[in-house]
Amino acid sequence: MEGWTYDGPYDELELPSQLGAPEAHRVIFWDEVGETEGTGLVHIAPGAGKEDFGLGKMYGLPVVAPLDEFGVFISGLGWLSGSHVYDSAEPIFEDLEKKGLLFRTEDYTHRYPVCWRCDSELVFRHVDEWFIDMGQVLDKPLEEVTEEEKERNLRYQIMDSARETRWIPEFGLARELDWLRNMHDWMISKKRYSGLALPIWVCPDCGWFDVIGSREELRDRAVEGWDVFDGYSPHKPYIDAVKIKCENCGSVASRIPDVGNPWLDAGIVAYSTLDYRTDRTYWEKWFPAAFITECYIGQFRNWFYSMLAMSTILERRTPYETCLGHGTVLAEDGREMHKSWGNAIWFDDAAETMGADVMRWMFCSTKPENNIVFGYAGAGEVKRLFFMPLLNVYNFFAIYADLDKWTPDQRPEQISTLDRWILSKLNALVERVTESLDDYDAFAATKEIERFVDVLSRWYVRRSRRRFWKNEADDEKRAAYSTLYTCFRTLLHIMAPITPHLTEALYQRMVRPVEPDALESLHLDQWPEVDRNLVDEELMAEMDLAMEASSLGRAARSRSGIKLRQPLLEAVVVVPDEASKARLEKVSDLVREELNVKGLRVTTERSDLERLLVKPLPSQLGKKHGSLYPKVAEAVKGVDQVGAKKLAEGEAVTIAVDGASFDLLPEEVEVETIPVEGYSVMEEGDLVAGINTMMTEELESEGLARDIVRRIQALRKEADFNIDDRIETYYSGDQDVEAVFQNEAEYISAETLSIKLLRGAPPEGAHLGEYDIDGKKLKLGLLRI
Repeated sequence: MEGWTYDGPYDELELPSQLGAPEAHRVIFWDEVGETEGTGLVHIAPGAGKEDFGLGKMYGLPVVAPLDEFGVFISGLGWLSGSHVYDSAEPIFEDLEKKGLLFRTEDYTHRYPVCWRCDSELVFRHVDEWFIDMGQVLDKPLEEVTEEEKERNLRYQIMDSARETRWIPEFGLARELDWLRNMHDWMISKKRYSGLALPIWVCPDCGWFDVIGSREELRDRAVEGWDVFDGYSPHKPYIDAVKIKCENCGSVASRIPDVGNPWLDAGIVAYSTLDYRTDRTYWEKWFPAAFITECYIGQFRNWFYSMLAMSTILERRTPYETCLGHGTVLAEDGREMHKSWGNAIWFDDAAETMGADVMRWMFCSTKPENNIVFGYAGAGEVKRLFFMPLLNVYNFFAIYADLDKWTPDQRPEQISTLDRWILSKLNALVERVTESLDDYDAFAATKEIERFVDVLSRWYVRRSRRRFWKNEADDEKRAAYSTLYTCFRTLLHIMAPITPHLTEALYQRMVRPVEPDALESLHLDQWPEVDRNLVDEELMAEMDLAMEASSLGRAARSRSGIKLRQPLLEAVVVVPDEASKARLEKVSDLVREELNVKGLRVTTERSDLERLLVKPLPSQLGKKHGSLYPKVAEAVKGVDQVGAKKLAEGEAVTIAVDGASFDLLPEEVEVETIPVEGYSVMEEGDLVAGINTMMTEELESEGLARDIVRRIQALRKEADFNIDDRIETYYSGDQDVEAVFQNEAEYISAETLSIKLLRGAPPEGAHLGEYDIDGKKLKLGLLRI
């Protein structure tokens, strides 16, 4: 076909006879100034008019598709015909050179798409496809688009549907609207065999086509082949047997060979699976979906979009109320996973090695909008930081509860402050996790659970450990069991949606054996309800402050190099106000025990722990005072704490040198904060904690006793004694070590379940151990009674 031009009244457009008719041509359009406007499939048929070509002056050229579906040049291309595109580059260069048309050839290194299956280079092939018209892009904000304009533009109708949805993260809506605003017509066809058969029938004679809307319509309009198709789903090859009559020329029309883009199937799911065509009442009961989720990287232009498009066309409304778009999964090297790169982890391998519930926790505990770096190292961290503390709490409870034959019906008469606090934290946790999951925020839920497990393990259980060693009838012991059981049982319920396997296993081990009426499965039980009567905000604030002060105090001990087992005289905690002081004093015994100090002093005066040291800046004062600087520097070092505080707050102070007074400016000095002598100090936020590091013989004796207890406990474990076994302890060693056994006998006996502490060689059959405690020799022998 030769090129053609037309310049005249639009309504008088006549087609050049050389184009031929009926026939379809691919045409490129230019406007009056020569700018390319686009391409289109033009059907040349009798009566063709403006809907075929558009407006204005046009110049059309046919676009040649030189390759067949196998990448071979078609006939009519001279010496190239029949050759494969992979073999064409060099012959084309040679032919151009023979004709004197080749200027130069160069090799370029660049990225080129290849088949992910066989690594063959991909070929761009020109083919005809089918599209859904999205409508014109209007040069105005969405808010200014009128309803009349929306009726003519599908993209703006879909935008309205998208705005009915709640997007998580919020930027999801902006991304979806940006895609809709800038996308071209939606290509819906694919050159494949399997897939949704597009219901488009085309007349081979005149180019007429029609879209069939239902199986019933196809049956009524079929002129042949219905008997072949009847009883089958609308897929190849059966549906291709059905023919219909062309309504334009009367010829027999056939279905196009193309199948639909897979996103057509995915997009109609909210209708096809809910019996939209056959049971509208049932569809209305379940439509729209409450929640969908997928990786946002590609789904804003695929699944999220296709569902919106289908639903908008059918009902002008969104098919889903909430859409969560998450990031992608990357390998541990930070790249996408690819088999060819060797960084891919297969699901079965990961589930077997790290555990499916660990994988779930990793995904849920990552912000959805962020990419997740996935691998065995990350799984190990999740196990170490969360799952192991959780299982340690369970094991601790299970061991002691089994020894004491404890059951949930052994209710305490009263519970301690520590119990009331953790039950308050538990109910607050249930409330926050419920709100988070109702809000589709798994990330917030996991973080709340992680924080609770941390305080349950590192504070409640540790602070309650001795309560589990009391006599069986002790009410405080029953309170500890009941409280810990309640906490763990509730934890299983709120973790169940995220870690279904682990929680079910623990439920079967922990709950069903002691609760005769317990349901067969955890997943059949009701979601826990919040008991607001147990939530004590003030108590939680007190305990939170106690934990902060203890953490800071332990850091101060660590800075001094004094181990936590060594008792010390005093800890001082500076709080910001009187309210905080009163709050911390209520739980001072806990902090004192936690820091292993004899006394705890709470104050609002930072000067109780810190003093300000003023240092002169020679660069400033030397230039200002010249030869007098040495005497000025000495005077600066002597500024008292009141003056130092003024300088630190940006005020000037007056100093005297050789009978003369000078104004000392804040920028002329450096004010440094140093701890009070004899204290190791740490500061964080509004809190300051200090530990008195002075040591006495009595304190050293107590510290050595704790070291001895640690060695005895290690030897008990090494000997495989049960935790409730009573023993006789035989000891010998340096003089001061043996003296500690005498002075701290009651403490050592109680901590190690020793019926007797006997100085001398142990009898035959005792479990032996030799130790060096900071240079002091100790020999132990343990005999189980």
